[in-house]
Amino acid sequence: MNRNTKNSQANTHVKTHVKRGDLVEVITGDNRGSRGVVLHVIRKPRSVRVMVEGVNFIKKATRPTQERPSGGFNEHEAPIHISNVKLVERKK
Repeated sequence: MNRNTKNSQANTHVKTHVKRGDLVEVITGDNRGSRGVVLHVIRKPRSVRVMVEGVNFIKKATRPTQERPSGGFNEHEAPIHISNVKLVERKK
């Protein structure tokens, strides 16, 4: 791979239709119809994803530690693909 090609791929700017703070609605998937505020936009050359507040929760098992002897499950939002959301209202 040519050095210039590699650098140009790494530095590409990905244009998105939503920004942090915008109100969006999920249009496909298990969370269809859910609305939430964009917390974070993850821009990668091959896949642009967004973190939406209150949408796409996942559970991760945590091992017992000295701080948390019981262990348990952590539940938090996971990113979804930007094509699965539509803009409802811009941040003011």
